[in-house]
Amino acid sequence: MGRRRDALAAALEAHDVEHVVVYGANRSGPAVAWLTRWPVTREALAVITPGERDLLLVNFYNHVPNAQRLATDCDVRWAGGKPMATAVDELRRRGASGAAVGVIGPLGYQAHGVLSEFAGRVVSLDAAYTEMRLRKSEEEIDWLRVGAGLTDAALAALREDATVGVDERELGNIVERAYVGRGATTHIHYFGVTPMGAPAMSVPAQWPAGRALQRGDALTCELSASFWDYTGQVLRTFAVGEEPTAFFRELHAVADAVFDALFERLRPGATAQELVEASSVIEEAGFTIRDDLVHGFVGGYLPPVLGSASRALEDVPDFVFEEGMAVVIQPNVITLDEGAGVQTGELVRVTHDGAERLHDCERGLVRL
Repeated sequence: MGRRRDALAAALEAHDVEHVVVYGANRSGPAVAWLTRWPVTREALAVITPGERDLLLVNFYNHVPNAQRLATDCDVRWAGGKPMATAVDELRRRGASGAAVGVIGPLGYQAHGVLSEFAGRVVSLDAAYTEMRLRKSEEEIDWLRVGAGLTDAALAALREDATVGVDERELGNIVERAYVGRGATTHIHYFGVTPMGAPAMSVPAQWPAGRALQRGDALTCELSASFWDYTGQVLRTFAVGEEPTAFFRELHAVADAVFDALFERLRPGATAQELVEASSVIEEAGFTIRDDLVHGFVGGYLPPVLGSASRALEDVPDFVFEEGMAVVIQPNVITLDEGAGVQTGELVRVTHDGAERLHDCERGLVRL
């Protein structure tokens, strides 16, 4: 927490800002939790001025006592009926009238207008916050191993209990039972089910369908259990009740080859361009991707967000990987007509001498 506060103070100084409002609402806005320990529920604003005690403003009123128990480094109060007006009152008390005020988080239009009328200028510090989250401390890695382990438990439960006749909604119940009782929460669980002999789905859906698993299906999944803000992520493909078809083995072999190539190149000093070039095996095999190939993770969906040569939504960024970063490698290879595909990949971290797996679950195309 001390390092986080020091990093925030340095960012404020670099932007010539003395005060910052950190905002979150409807369980969104991870900066609030990162700086105060309060995972946002309905709405939360943290007023932070280096050298002064933080103020955390919380809605709903009945959420305040719990916030006081968790955010022990802050004064915690009810945000009131007009939360930004309450924050402005505190900024006024701190002498910020007409001064530059920073903002981190998804602040809405009306609240931004209230702050703009008060401050000399409003400065977005979202990019600075993202920069702070790119490199994880050793304490964060310890917590992240917990999230990764709980995600592995979810995958193990899926392998054990995903049988013919179980529908996609029940798959979500299966994986959640592996970690919810141990204090974790669901970040995501996505599933896709399609017959291997007549595939009609290339990537899993974000919302489950009622279709039951059948013998000969391919089941793809993307699972993330979260220990507070520290979340694992694994992506896998399974063959249900039968051996994988030759075509699905081919798709998965390409995906595995790309994962290995990217994992081998991921080290301090590696560039985003190098990783994109290493994924060319996908196009050489006559396939493509729809999902992102690589993305930073933990503390948000972080840079760099990369595609392959045939699926580049924007130019490859001028990005250099550093020690302590955590990224998901996920070469989810699909056919050009998007009729079939596989998922594989997982969260890894960049160490001083290369990439390290944070998950212990088996790789490969496995028969259930």
